[in-house]
Amino acid sequence: MPAAKVSVKGQIVLPAELRRRHGIRPGMTVQVVDAADHIVIIVGPADPTRELRGLLKGGDSLTDALLAERRAERARE
Repeated sequence: MPAAKVSVKGQIVLPAELRRRHGIRPGMTVQVVDAADHIVIIVGPADPTRELRGLLKGGDSLTDALLAERRAERARE
């Protein structure tokens, strides 16, 4: 298990092997989670916007449902 030393400022350097394995590059953001008796570092996507693209694709269109409801309301009036 690779080790990291804590600096006087409280900073750590992740070993190069782990950075390469998990695709961690300079400027990326990671989450640090306090899990009771240990600390977990979670690597997020490099580009969160790109990761979310198409997430809702394929579902029913809420816009179409709203327009159909409005047409039905106008027909009832």
